[in-house]
Amino acid sequence: MINRLSISGFIFILFLSATFAQTPDKTAWNNKKCAVVLTYDDGINGHLDMVIPSLDSVGLKGTFYIVPGRDVVRKRLDDWRKVAANGHELGNHTLFHPCIAKTKDRDYSSWVLPEYDLNNYSITRIVDEIKMANTFLQALDGKVKRTIAYPCGDCFVNDTANYIPFIKGEFVGGRGGSNFTEIGHIDVYKIAAIGIDDKYSGQQLIELVKKAMETNSLLVFLFHGVGGDHNTNIALSKHNELIRFLKKNEKDIWVAPLVEVAEYITKFKP
Repeated sequence: MINRLSISGFIFILFLSATFAQTPDKTAWNNKKCAVVLTYDDGINGHLDMVIPSLDSVGLKGTFYIVPGRDVVRKRLDDWRKVAANGHELGNHTLFHPCIAKTKDRDYSSWVLPEYDLNNYSITRIVDEIKMANTFLQALDGKVKRTIAYPCGDCFVNDTANYIPFIKGEFVGGRGGSNFTEIGHIDVYKIAAIGIDDKYSGQQLIELVKKAMETNSLLVFLFHGVGGDHNTNIALSKHNELIRFLKKNEKDIWVAPLVEVAEYITKFKP
């Protein structure tokens, strides 16, 4: 599901205009005008069958947050190994994708089972499951550096206890925040993203990138389904329109997996 950061097209472009901070160094992002990260959640068949070929066709790399406890991942382990070997990041999306089933702002109780409701978790349980997911991922790609995406943007157990401080040592960074800011003030464990679905046109996705270029900012896209295979979806043609724009303008746009961008932010010296 798209988290609460998702806002449709024009409204979100206005939001970005107000919230992206100007970075004095216009080449702060690896000597480019901005950084763009393409992230894809849940490790679904469509990522392997449609997204990866699209990215590979133009030589761009993304971050794929997979859920080891789901059959759709476990049935295609060799395919995911190839994804990692080709330079894409396999990110941690926890072992079973637990979320808070119901809050004052939303109701996910129709699909979040009680046993995977974060309100029924302890800190120990979520930390153990996240570490186990990392072990699974390391067995796939042999890597020890990666990022995490907090499922549904939720990082609290029982609505009160934040589990991020207990897992920082396991990751380079994490996706799940609400503030877009200049490079020197980004919390790499709360990197904000824009949830994308079919309400966006391909041109609106491109406008978001242009705004990031104008303001020398980091822009993280959060996709679920691309071309189908998920109830939160965007057409493949719109996704590929964005991909072509990024490739055409790669002299000004740094496109990289989130693990690389998070490491860069941590080491950045103005």
